[in-house]
Amino acid sequence: MTANLALAKWSVVDYHRMIAAGILIDRRVELLNGDILEMSPEGPLHKDSGEGLANFLRQRLKDKAWVREVGPITLENSEPEPDIAVVFPPRSRYRDHHPYADEIFWLIEISDSTLSKDLTEKKHIYAQAGIAEYWVVAIKNREIYVFRQPINSDYQYQEKFSTGTLSAAAFPDIVISLDALWSGNIF
Repeated sequence: MTANLALAKWSVVDYHRMIAAGILIDRRVELLNGDILEMSPEGPLHKDSGEGLANFLRQRLKDKAWVREVGPITLENSEPEPDIAVVFPPRSRYRDHHPYADEIFWLIEISDSTLSKDLTEKKHIYAQAGIAEYWVVAIKNREIYVFRQPINSDYQYQEKFSTGTLSAAAFPDIVISLDALWSGNIF
């Protein structure tokens, strides 16, 4: 007879208690669907691409939005740390909590070794939470996957781009050149 073993799921409150108690100090982890998972280390291309894109967005968005890099967001059963979160201003509103789904314009994951997870598990988590727009920047493939219009745990609009320009639905006047992004000259 084989026993069915179930892993315990953690709530966001449990996760915050572990952080406050120092249990997760010096661990690069995030809470996804109640599971505490190790985050992948960032290579130089991943870090440079994320910093360049975040700096570009900060310069263009100014006071229209706050651009956060590799910081937690709080969802129902998850507390992921997207590479870039474009959230409602002002920054001071997040002194007592991480951004909630209804305070987020747009999320971006820079994907190197995590493409499969970013296109499946994270996409479903973000859609379920009602995140209006989610991009996955697949830097090795030089492709950007754009997801909009969340319904349940998926997005109605899904498209992949490798050339040309892109804009987020919330900020159509902020145009991103994919050639500049791929060459590292985004800013």
